[in-house]
Amino acid sequence: MAEKAREDELSYTRIVHAVLLAALPCVASAQNPALPEVLRVTRYADDGNEGSLRFAIEASNRVPGRYRIEIEAVGSAPYVIKLNAPLPPVKGPASIEGGAWKKSGQFIILDGTGYIADMGPQTCPGAVPGQFGANVRTTSYPGVALVDTNGVDISGLDIRNFCIGILIHRSSGNVVHDNRIVANRGGAGVLITGDDGNGSSTATTTLHNKVLRNEFLDNGDGAELTRGAAFNVIADNVFRSTPANKEPSQGIEILEGHDNVLTGNRFEGYSDGVQINRGNRNYLGHNVFTDNTLGLSLSGHGNIIDGNTIYGNKVGIAVRPTATGTVVRLQRNSVYDNGRDISRCFAGGSCDPDLRRGGIVLGTPGPEHARYVGPRGIGVVVNAESLARICPDGAPNCQPLPNRGIAPPTIERVQRGNSAVIVQGHLEGTPSSRFTIEIFANRQAGGAEGEIFLADASVASDAAGRAAFSLTIPMTLRDAAPPSFTATATSSEGGTSEFSKPVTLAQ
Repeated sequence: MAEKAREDELSYTRIVHAVLLAALPCVASAQNPALPEVLRVTRYADDGNEGSLRFAIEASNRVPGRYRIEIEAVGSAPYVIKLNAPLPPVKGPASIEGGAWKKSGQFIILDGTGYIADMGPQTCPGAVPGQFGANVRTTSYPGVALVDTNGVDISGLDIRNFCIGILIHRSSGNVVHDNRIVANRGGAGVLITGDDGNGSSTATTTLHNKVLRNEFLDNGDGAELTRGAAFNVIADNVFRSTPANKEPSQGIEILEGHDNVLTGNRFEGYSDGVQINRGNRNYLGHNVFTDNTLGLSLSGHGNIIDGNTIYGNKVGIAVRPTATGTVVRLQRNSVYDNGRDISRCFAGGSCDPDLRRGGIVLGTPGPEHARYVGPRGIGVVVNAESLARICPDGAPNCQPLPNRGIAPPTIERVQRGNSAVIVQGHLEGTPSSRFTIEIFANRQAGGAEGEIFLADASVASDAAGRAAFSLTIPMTLRDAAPPSFTATATSSEGGTSEFSKPVTLAQ
């Protein structure tokens, strides 16, 4: 019996060994895939001849995955390819790289002025006749187009003076990284869209794209994620608009885009740093918003605004009403020094001199509302009767306040012990419900925003809707006590209040 067991063990060992040996060629192949051949762009004339970018894209498109396109630095900087017609859409898998960037930090410039005539505000047509410019639906005149494809990598380019810098249309798994996207004033610097051609969304066609470490300068919209764009990542980019930009619309617009992640970006000089329209479950974390009319302009359900720095805007976070009710969670953000006099209103923001300012404002009108003050897009004709009204205006045909109109908590007392600060207060809300209280400190006396997140705690309301809270925050006698404390409340549904009235430390 022992000998038979030994033979069975040896037989099993031989089978396992044989299986592993048979798998080795596959493992080796997976670990060392054949590198794509390099197609070098060595000429900047846009004539379609060998060595030109147009020739390289056409050659790569014939056998996707075979080539990597590298544009060499020819002559002395600046390195400019002025196109005289649209490039063919790129078919993936493929890679287009400005070769100088890795060596010297210089970009290869793709310039659209060779065939896009400057006609002022009417340079870039929208999909609807008579509409032009930023923030109208369009896919016209992109510098680089990815349409119904996947697996394209674009880096080291300066893409400028097109209507759209890079168009990613019904395409997934593409990466746009380490580029400069400049003065594309029609659709967006980068437009990621599942548009079906008639203005509706296509599901599961525009997923898992990444936009990383790019500089966006003076585009109409820096980037858009629209009409079904989902599970995309926009990270570590700079979005900046200067006075040279004639339509400083949005740093990023998310329109009917869901489950996207925006993290580590900077937004500066727009009507809206980020505008979300009918977009759900998007996560915005650890971004910086400054010098915008509205740092963030939000609608939709389940969006989370987490750990961002929001300062020097007219309104830090504006939460807009919708017919179905907006619910947005705001947590652990640093919000301070807002309320500035900034009036940009290009299909967002606001030019209303009486707009309520502050760190968090619930009920700010958007372009779809009758009380919005500002243009809604060049050539966009609006039927005044179709514009929405915010309750109680026009009741009962009006939109309710966002976040269910949740009231801010009340801080009753802030006192200091030997090793802690104790913040006590209460809230009035939905009966028999759970809430999260966040406590903030402000370095400015009387500061009514939330500059420094200190602590949070969960509380439950009683049958009358009242919940008391008391938070003990470690702070030694050596620590300088901040002069102002505020709080927010967030419902279990995920809707956050405005900031409470500030309270100073009790003497």
